[in-house]
Amino acid sequence: MTTVLLDALVPIFVGLLLGYIAGRRGMMDNVNVRNLIVLVMNFAVPCALYSVISQTSWAILEKQVWTALMIAVVFIALYAGSYFWSRRSLKMSVSDASVLALTVGFPNSAAVALPLFATAYGPASTVTAALSIAVGSITISPLTIALLEADKSSKGNRISISTILGSLPRACTRPVVWAPALALIGVYFGVHLPSYIERTLKTMGSAASGSALILTGVVVSAQKFRMNKSVFWTTMAIVFIQPLFALGMTLLFHMSHDQVRDITIISAIPGGFFGLVFGKSFNATPDAASSGLIASYGVGAITLAAWMLVMARYF
Repeated sequence: MTTVLLDALVPIFVGLLLGYIAGRRGMMDNVNVRNLIVLVMNFAVPCALYSVISQTSWAILEKQVWTALMIAVVFIALYAGSYFWSRRSLKMSVSDASVLALTVGFPNSAAVALPLFATAYGPASTVTAALSIAVGSITISPLTIALLEADKSSKGNRISISTILGSLPRACTRPVVWAPALALIGVYFGVHLPSYIERTLKTMGSAASGSALILTGVVVSAQKFRMNKSVFWTTMAIVFIQPLFALGMTLLFHMSHDQVRDITIISAIPGGFFGLVFGKSFNATPDAASSGLIASYGVGAITLAAWMLVMARYF
């Protein structure tokens, strides 16, 4: 098991560390990261998602329906809890609260789940990893973008539900949102792309894991770290509360061993960079989100390995 953990986790955290060092030492611009964001969010990750999902049969995807629904429940529950906590207890703006909520609710599946599952549990498990990215991209990611845009357009005034709903269509135009949805529709209707297009998508998608790891490290390197009560609880929510909630929910609904393991491990992955990336365009980078993200990676190597050991030994 030690070898499996090292093979799965070391490349991931080395990639994150390389991005962090490159950003801190000025080898890469960690302030103006628009080009790297476009590469990852508009090309690499959408192509990887489309490629993995489109190459999976509908029969296999049907077996993943309950897994996808449970992942959605876990993500949405933590997102909602974090959002209302930050609004009521931390007195954050709508924009800051939505960024913090996405940082907590959407683990860094784009950078971590795909390589981790392929190494630790075999290529077949990458379908679950890809679905976790798709679920987060289709649900709480566009909601965050809609809240950011609605808050910006309101200019500090009260935001109505209709304003948020009006912002959702624009949020859904982002490739990271519509690419997995399009892939699911294509698989359902049995649409097969020409081999050269499939190879192109696979080639472009092969850059997803590495570039997402570097981007996460670069984004984190630009953030100032401050430890306080809100950062502590943000970190706890990411590395402990979410996987514990996922484990409890999967056991409550008597899901299979593989489903319990996969959903719990996905939920134990450190915080995702989508929130800070989205928030950067709206000047919404709350300290609780940025410092909590840094802290989750600081302890994430230990906590993620611990969760993997627990799942291997007891479930």
